[in-house]
Amino acid sequence: MTERFPAEWEPQSAVLIAWPHADTDWADRLGDVEDTYIALVKALVRYTRVVICVADEDLQTYAEARLRSNRVDLSRVRFVEVEYDDTWCRDSGPITLRTDDGFNLLDFRFTGWGGKFEASRDDRLIENLEAHGVFDRAHRTPIDFALEGGAIETDGAGTLLTTWKCLHERHPDADRASLETRLKDWLRQDRVLWLDHGYLEGDDTDAHIDTLARLAPNDAIVFQACDDPSDSHYAELRAMSDDIAALRTRDGKPYTLYPLPWAQPVLDEGRRLAASYANFLIVDGAVLMPAYGDPADAQAAAVLEKAFPGRDIVQVPCRSLIWQNGSLHCITMQLPQGLVR
Repeated sequence: MTERFPAEWEPQSAVLIAWPHADTDWADRLGDVEDTYIALVKALVRYTRVVICVADEDLQTYAEARLRSNRVDLSRVRFVEVEYDDTWCRDSGPITLRTDDGFNLLDFRFTGWGGKFEASRDDRLIENLEAHGVFDRAHRTPIDFALEGGAIETDGAGTLLTTWKCLHERHPDADRASLETRLKDWLRQDRVLWLDHGYLEGDDTDAHIDTLARLAPNDAIVFQACDDPSDSHYAELRAMSDDIAALRTRDGKPYTLYPLPWAQPVLDEGRRLAASYANFLIVDGAVLMPAYGDPADAQAAAVLEKAFPGRDIVQVPCRSLIWQNGSLHCITMQLPQGLVR
């Protein structure tokens, strides 16, 4: 059987999210983050369907009411009652391979980013979604290895992009060669591109690639740049941009590079938050990008318009998300066309 890991810009059937509630880490600022989720779903249903995890029937009733009052088309929304610890579906949701006759849902271990947070219910999310009949023509493959969806990027043609820091933090006893062999095998890739630099203050994922650099169609890479020499990120992100400039396509050519602008520092009681424009979500016909109420929002949209020609660029207010150290891509997981019943 042949299998392939599709790129995010390929056709999709839905996007998976989990609704925040009082028993998640959002409890202290639930109203603010609910507004972000409403804006996200309202944007998503213009382009695709949405599968929303809810903890119980009462939460579904509440979420439906909030969405309906904001004139969201609920015919494009499916609710699934399932347990979850938090709402980071990029890392707890399925990494999906296309097969000859359907799909293979790779169910890697989710450990709360190396044991930083309780994650036992999130680790069972894919299994429970499968039990609820969400997926069509799919089988699940449990893999006893910690790997999050936010840690990897593919071009759909056998090239994987990731960061050494994250994979090394999860598996400190494994060398790069052995990690590369396993990633190639499980994800059906024939080459792995590593970034050795790049980090964001306020990021507890140990440098997930989806906060730093993203693959784009036509051999391109969109990445978070920093043009402020006085900023604490400047040296590291400059080194990361050099890493990216040194990468080569399968044909041995440099990638087309799209640097994203740098937002002004966002602080929460003195703590720097990880406001990355690289944490965008690609859906059918559009790119949904995180907006932070910063003048650089418009500049980031212009860069994404060049990197993804022919797609709408839709800004979603995400300032509330970075309080918990993630952003738009982190709370979503695209599901390939044909996967959702």
